[in-house]
Amino acid sequence: MVLIDLSSFSSYSSFSSYYHLLFTVLAFLVSGLIFLVSRKKSKSKRVNLPPGPPGWPVVGNLFQFARSGKSFIKYVEDLLPKYGPIFTLKMGTRTMVILSDAKLIHEALIERGSLFASRPRENPTRNIFSCNKFTVNAAVYGPVWRSLRRNLVQNMLSSSRLKEFRYVRDKAMDTLINRLKAEAEANDGAVWVLKNARFAVFCILLAMCFGIDMDDETNEKMDQVMKLVLITLDPRIDDYLPILSPFFSKQRKRVLEVRKEQVDFMVPFIEKRRTMLQNPGSDKTAISFSYLDTLFDLKVEGRKSGPSNEELVTLCSEFLNGGTDTTATGIEWGIAQLITNPDVQSKLFDEIKRTVGDRTVDENDVDRMPYLQAVVKELLRKHPPTYFSLTHAVTEPTTLAGYDIPTDVNVEIYLPAIAKDPKLWRNPEKFNPDRFISGGEDADITGVKGVRMMPFGGWEKNLSRSGNGNGSYSSDAGENGSGI
Repeated sequence: MVLIDLSSFSSYSSFSSYYHLLFTVLAFLVSGLIFLVSRKKSKSKRVNLPPGPPGWPVVGNLFQFARSGKSFIKYVEDLLPKYGPIFTLKMGTRTMVILSDAKLIHEALIERGSLFASRPRENPTRNIFSCNKFTVNAAVYGPVWRSLRRNLVQNMLSSSRLKEFRYVRDKAMDTLINRLKAEAEANDGAVWVLKNARFAVFCILLAMCFGIDMDDETNEKMDQVMKLVLITLDPRIDDYLPILSPFFSKQRKRVLEVRKEQVDFMVPFIEKRRTMLQNPGSDKTAISFSYLDTLFDLKVEGRKSGPSNEELVTLCSEFLNGGTDTTATGIEWGIAQLITNPDVQSKLFDEIKRTVGDRTVDENDVDRMPYLQAVVKELLRKHPPTYFSLTHAVTEPTTLAGYDIPTDVNVEIYLPAIAKDPKLWRNPEKFNPDRFISGGEDADITGVKGVRMMPFGGWEKNLSRSGNGNGSYSSDAGENGSGI
């Protein structure tokens, strides 16, 4: 489960006017009291955090952001020119250090990857849905993380395993094309790209996860459950000011209701798959292999038994949500850029016609389409899957750029700043796939030589190369900041 999903802040222009009034009053009353008490108790050495906008006692910059009327992403962007490549935001009890410089990010995630390898604490809502951080994306750096990550990478993300699911992708592509044709005919040629692309990607992940055949109605219901979970995980003010939690008793009750609904809906599919494995050939529509198969008897360091049903629900949810919205949004950005840049669209169309003629494009054709690959690289550069990578935390107190980084600080990596850096890219605002053709600019995302683009995170790659990552190769992204 993603820890603090900063990208979800972007769906809000601000908190509601009701919250503005209520919590502004509460802030003045409560923060003064806590500030006075904390001053008496705190005699420890003051840490030298990176600079940032001055905040109020206790609440920090939380209400400044809320009253700004901006999305969190825009709020951060506006602070970059003033505070530079590393700065601090205090959001109630959460302290965030924002990194936006490629060299600093490389130092933190690649050169000193094992030190920045952990995750900060969860808020109570996310703790419920992550089964106390029992996920690849949320687990702290240690035995649980190693076991879950090794299983996911080796059993699901290897090139050989991905090839086994090719027919699943082909089926989803056929369904997508048919849906687009039907929608276009019914709407004078207009289609909803994001909605259709998202459903196609979700169906692929659903088949890979459960390994059982589901009809469209079941797929839609599963999607609704996943969306409800994501909505429930949207940040609340008490996530950052726990002292206000008594005012959110109804919301906490709703969290438990949604979690129960999620578990009750998904467990029957988990048990159905378990039964299929115990009775081979009992269901002719079943897929031969699935993510669930790797989880039933998963050995986790320090645990005597495999994951419980609730933990299986959490891991399956992480798998489903991790790639759905990010992939669908990437497709939408791709269509938008092709419409905006007809010259790019023409070049791509010509390459496809030269390579495959009038037949359907096959996955194997991609290796013979350098311009298509350049278009994808440029999309990942200019439109990374999320604005922020997964939140990091240090395993022990350290320093970065001369500033202190305590263990309880959220280290946030702001990805768009890398793509916009003129020191790294020529004319960075221009969508130009040609920059990657004929030995032009470099699209290395491994971080070996430095960070130029990191759409899928970075530090796990470094651990893999150094031998600390159990020999596997992966990235931060999973939900990259998008899913549970």
